[in-house]
Amino acid sequence: MMRNTKFYGKSFLTLSDFTTEDILYLVDLASELKLKKQNGIRGNLLEGLNIAMIFEKQSTRTRCATSVAAWDEGARTEYLGGKEIHFGAKESVKDSARVLGRMFDGIMYRGFGQKIVETLAEFSGIPVWNGLTDDTHPTQAIADLLTIKENFGKLAGLKVVYIGDGRNNVANSLMLASAMVGINFVNCTPEELEPCDKILGAAKAVAKANGGSVQVIHEPMEAVKGANVVYTDVWVSMGEHVDKEHRIELLKPYQVNMPLMEATGKLESNDVIFMHCLPAFHDHNTKVSEECGALEVTDDVFEADFSKVFDEAENRMHTIKAIQVATLTR
Repeated sequence: MMRNTKFYGKSFLTLSDFTTEDILYLVDLASELKLKKQNGIRGNLLEGLNIAMIFEKQSTRTRCATSVAAWDEGARTEYLGGKEIHFGAKESVKDSARVLGRMFDGIMYRGFGQKIVETLAEFSGIPVWNGLTDDTHPTQAIADLLTIKENFGKLAGLKVVYIGDGRNNVANSLMLASAMVGINFVNCTPEELEPCDKILGAAKAVAKANGGSVQVIHEPMEAVKGANVVYTDVWVSMGEHVDKEHRIELLKPYQVNMPLMEATGKLESNDVIFMHCLPAFHDHNTKVSEECGALEVTDDVFEADFSKVFDEAENRMHTIKAIQVATLTR
């Protein structure tokens, strides 16, 4: 197994803390660990270690991926729901970090402010992994890169188009991850939802240094021309307080549907895939969809052969495992 000891003891809070080589290493390590699991090989790389899971936000993929990844390599996990512990309420985040750091070997945090996960890392003394904050979702981005590479055999030179809320945590992290590996990234969003100048400027600089590009385009049919990947996310992020009716009206032209996929010009050649970090409002089987119908993606796209959303979901487990192994073992 490939090993890179520079990760040992280090937290994974944001992609900007790492180099392009680091990100590619994690993708390749995840691929190796995935093959190991597919071959029925149970590991012991994390034998005897204990991992805390602090989740202030609900989760399916991050929670399950973290647990299964740890168990696959011999570690045990402890789930700490936001309402079940004193975290940030009766006890400060700083004090909780110092307590947990004496009992656990690593912490997965999923919650609100980026400052919270940074405080955990600063005072716990153990690796802390960002499973999602309001600003970033770096573990999702690593899973996205693995999924893209599995389908195209490469990353550099591909065109990835993100459509929807262009300044949410998924868009921010996918944009930076794409820039780091030489992907040509398009953020297709209304002017009202463009990424902030600081994040956009940083991503453009990183892309230029790595042979890729970052653009913001407002017209969906123009944006997807030549795309290898069309990616979307929910229109209202978890915990976001907005006028939902206004947001839906604003983003209706940005729905991923079959005419939009056909506009890539790559459906017939099987050279385009659809991705979504999930959950997705694509049919009438959820409470929201019962009221509104399909939102960010139509059912025919979501269920198509070119949709790789469940490969992407599975890859959360393999990439989180790679991050655990890289940061907790020598």
